[in-house]
Amino acid sequence: MNKPARIQARTVITAHANADFDALAAMIAASRLYPDAALVFPGSQEKNLRNFYIQSTTYLFNFKHFKDIDPEAVELLVVVDTRQRSRLPHVAPLLDKPGIKIHVYDHHPDTEEDLKADFSRVESWGSSTTILVHEMIAKGVEPNIEEATVLGLGIFEDTGSFSFASTTPEDFSAAAWLRKNGMDLDVISDLLARDLSSEQITILSALIESAKIHDFHGIEVVIAEVSTDEFVSDFAYLVHKFIDMENVRVMFALGRMNDRIHMVARSRTAEVNVGHICTFFGGGGHGYAASATIKDKTLSQVRDELLALLYSHINPQLVAATLMSTPPVVIESDRSMADAAELMTRFGLKGVPVVAPGGMRCVGLMERKIADKALSHGLGGAALGVYMLADFAQVAPEADLYQVMEIIIGKRQRLLPVISAGDVVGVVTRTDLVNQMVEQSARISEVVLPDRKKERNIRPVLRTRLPGSVIALLEQAGQLGQQLGYKVYAVGGFVRDILLARPNLDIDLVVEGDGIHFARELAALRQGRVKEHLKFKTAVVLFPDGQRIDVATARLEYYEYPTALPTVELSSIKMDLYRRDFTVNALALQLNPGDFGQLMDFFGAQRDIKEKTIRVLHSLSFVEDPTRILRAIRFEQRFNFRIDGQTQRLIKNAVQLKLFHKLSGTRLTHELQLIVDEDNVLECLNRLHELKLMAAIHPLLALDADRMRVLNEVHKVHTWYKLLYLEPKANVWRLFMLGLTMGLEREQLELVCQRLRFSDRELREFLTLRDQLGEALARLMVWQEGQSALSEIYFILAPLPVEAVLFLMARSRREAIRKNISLFLTRLRTQELFIGGDDLKSLGLQSGPVFAHILNKVRAALVDGEAGSREKQLELAKALAQTFPGTKPEAFPTPRNNHGRK
Repeated sequence: MNKPARIQARTVITAHANADFDALAAMIAASRLYPDAALVFPGSQEKNLRNFYIQSTTYLFNFKHFKDIDPEAVELLVVVDTRQRSRLPHVAPLLDKPGIKIHVYDHHPDTEEDLKADFSRVESWGSSTTILVHEMIAKGVEPNIEEATVLGLGIFEDTGSFSFASTTPEDFSAAAWLRKNGMDLDVISDLLARDLSSEQITILSALIESAKIHDFHGIEVVIAEVSTDEFVSDFAYLVHKFIDMENVRVMFALGRMNDRIHMVARSRTAEVNVGHICTFFGGGGHGYAASATIKDKTLSQVRDELLALLYSHINPQLVAATLMSTPPVVIESDRSMADAAELMTRFGLKGVPVVAPGGMRCVGLMERKIADKALSHGLGGAALGVYMLADFAQVAPEADLYQVMEIIIGKRQRLLPVISAGDVVGVVTRTDLVNQMVEQSARISEVVLPDRKKERNIRPVLRTRLPGSVIALLEQAGQLGQQLGYKVYAVGGFVRDILLARPNLDIDLVVEGDGIHFARELAALRQGRVKEHLKFKTAVVLFPDGQRIDVATARLEYYEYPTALPTVELSSIKMDLYRRDFTVNALALQLNPGDFGQLMDFFGAQRDIKEKTIRVLHSLSFVEDPTRILRAIRFEQRFNFRIDGQTQRLIKNAVQLKLFHKLSGTRLTHELQLIVDEDNVLECLNRLHELKLMAAIHPLLALDADRMRVLNEVHKVHTWYKLLYLEPKANVWRLFMLGLTMGLEREQLELVCQRLRFSDRELREFLTLRDQLGEALARLMVWQEGQSALSEIYFILAPLPVEAVLFLMARSRREAIRKNISLFLTRLRTQELFIGGDDLKSLGLQSGPVFAHILNKVRAALVDGEAGSREKQLELAKALAQTFPGTKPEAFPTPRNNHGRK
């Protein structure tokens, strides 16, 4: 079937993506000035505009989809209500077409990405439609009633029905001319006067409740935010409602909808150009009204950047050159970690730029704490290039304050190189920035102190996400700490999962004091008992109701050598959290009265949770403990997060250093067992394969396509079996080990089991299981549906543990085999015979192998559907018994109603 021919249009008219009424109206006005043009509507998220467009405009005007137009035929592109290339993705092929002519009509201020146009009319009037209307007036082009109404709608909307400060006399005169040509005010009133839905009322209430006033040198700016999983239609209209209700001069509304942040900005003062600010977020507009749609950032991240941008917007004289320290202290990349530590000690620095040998070209950053840790692990001779931060930002001397703040605050880069002509000429540190901000404004200094613990009280969240009994326990622990003079915190995954709204009642407490003494006192209060670990200054409190709490003394762990178990020293809560694996696990919740529910976040955990990121706390984390790599995979897949780029590079470095080789098999096995217990075990295994981690554990465990296919089936059959709630439960570790070692010879299997430190008994049992599987698989291969009895499958499977049966089900590609294994697991293996040994004794048979022979024959008949009642089983047993010497058929008893044993 031939595709329809594309439209051969020489002229195309369009506007910016997410068009509003002004953009639509300006396009229609332009169509009167370019009569043969095809109109390409870019789409809109405004519900009323969509409905209006669909119901009316599609048949009144010549709108087309760009995909229906032949780009080769287009000679002229007319763009209205924007000049920014980034706001025209739907016609991108035309923008880059050689020889294309471009005409623009716009009322927005200039930007760096404005199109180079062959003709341009830009006026700072209230709407773009006004510009096109005045062009029509000048050329004597009169609209009909429908056109006049649509054009009036664009002007009314973009001027706020002539109430915005951006409204000009030209807007009034354009509307007056349209009114003379039949503009229908009733239609415009109906479209602009919208009734709020219940959802919109809820969103408006959330905006009002969240609104905060920020004072920037006497200019008050309101920032409000809302979060929802669905797109909110007419978000801009709700902002207008808010402004009218609260008489706001400058407002930024942030709405997280699905995976994007929608920003709507309005200003009634020339001192705040919201169009300029929105361009930093990839949006646009004019000084009084603007918007942006932001991807890959969280609500809090956008808010922080907005605050920094507003401050720098009002202080344009501050640039990197005025903030930087110069000349910079640098170190060449071919020097060692020991050299870097010595240099930073000598100058009292927390970090230095790393430059290429023989020059000043910056190639990385090195922090003092990383260099010190490297020395403590005996890595002083390692090259800087291995552990330096290679993914970093840099700025030019003329970079404004916003750019500097965005990197140091938003990206948490402590040290910012300033580059001129390719060389480092200075550095801006976090301290430099903080000192500048404190000097300028005490209010803003709070915004730019990311090294402070980020505190907020989540007591209301606890009430909704934890059982009352757990909250009571936490409160009692806090009260006890207060009495003893200790600060008590809930920490780690328990706190993380509260924020993620995930069930987790595994409570870990950290005490700034004597943790073991605290545990003893808590146990006494609740009639519990204590297990103490004096070496690590930890304890476990076990309560009568089964609840348990792990209690630790706030401590700093250091590792005497890579992969060693930690040595413990007393420390504070911040250092205790710093020893943990990832930022998302480095959270603490204060429990003492007065501060109960206060969240402690020193390392940006809340930001990483919102950004769904797994990030290590420092770059030597995996050197200290490579099992953290396996935990990173588990957390990434469990929470649907992602491992950040720097952490992934550190994982690859740990593999190259062969750090897994130094880990004990016991620790590796424990982590692998935790992985196969995860709901997303397949995703974990795929990620392990992608990062070459299974091969790092042992080369024979490398995953190929055949193994992954079987492991995928293993996961399916195990999930199916779990949902049946049958006994016995499958040993998931043994089940997945069968898949992971599939295809290995016996000697190879022994090597893998020895690496994973299987005990002699575990090794013997696993090897036996493998042998049984091999035999069972060989027998199943010759079984043929329709020719072989079902009972043959029963007797193949009956001697095997449930893990082996499930593995055979996963391994088999024959549907008949899988179906019959399913039947065995769900029904056949639990079916009882109606006769037993007593019945056979009554025939005069002596106990011995003959009993097993006859009962197996009877069971085969039961499985094959030939002896489903006691009577039939007795009859078969009698016939079989007669074939053995010593049988007394006349003594065969009358059938009984009670069931015999198996």
